[in-house]
Amino acid sequence: MGKACVCELRRGICDQSCVQGMLQTTFYVACLNLTARRCVVIGAGRVALEKVEGLLACDAQVTVIAPEVEPALRHYAREGTISLHKRLYGGPADLEGALLVIAATSDTETNIRVSADAERRHMLVNVVDVPPLCNFILPAIVRTGPLAIAISTAGASPALAKRMKHEIAELFGEHHARLAVLLNQARGWAKQTLPTYGERRDFFESIVNGEPDPIELLRAGREDAVRELIAERQRALSRAAASA
Repeated sequence: MGKACVCELRRGICDQSCVQGMLQTTFYVACLNLTARRCVVIGAGRVALEKVEGLLACDAQVTVIAPEVEPALRHYAREGTISLHKRLYGGPADLEGALLVIAATSDTETNIRVSADAERRHMLVNVVDVPPLCNFILPAIVRTGPLAIAISTAGASPALAKRMKHEIAELFGEHHARLAVLLNQARGWAKQTLPTYGERRDFFESIVNGEPDPIELLRAGREDAVRELIAERQRALSRAAASA
């Protein structure tokens, strides 16, 4: 049988012709601050649940619209975590005040309407598994504390992105995230003490790429040594500035 077409080409059975050329698209990669921003998800199945939980992890204000709803989403609605409307998508009014919308439905006409309505309002829109109806795509994310690594294949192979996500998670994890936290604690000192971007860059790179390796110290449970490493670099620069 094959997978049903859910894009604007209305092929009946999907032949992937809509995604030809996607590999030639150069995407602008950015990180969005969604804290307290209204985001709308159309659909409430398993895939929609995944998208909702991704938005909630970023402290977004999430509205879900769908006639049939996953139990987990009903639970989120009962506890007040999301706003839930158990009905069909009603058109542009449902998008009012939203920064972005995600359509996670299997209905072609709904997908097309959501995409067109959002585009007319210059909104960010993602239609799950239908790249031509999106103006942004969602990469696979490895997230540990403040560390976030995005993996995208431009829609060519979600399976490959998933494999890379697992491999990257093994290489870069809690120790890299902890180093990011420790370095962030020195940012205030760097801005007050080092007048140029180049000096601040060199200060942080001397720690991250220097000896001893701060990641190896953290892997050995020696966070105190990393703190002392940062402090010693600060003292050295302060002495150099005082003698200049």
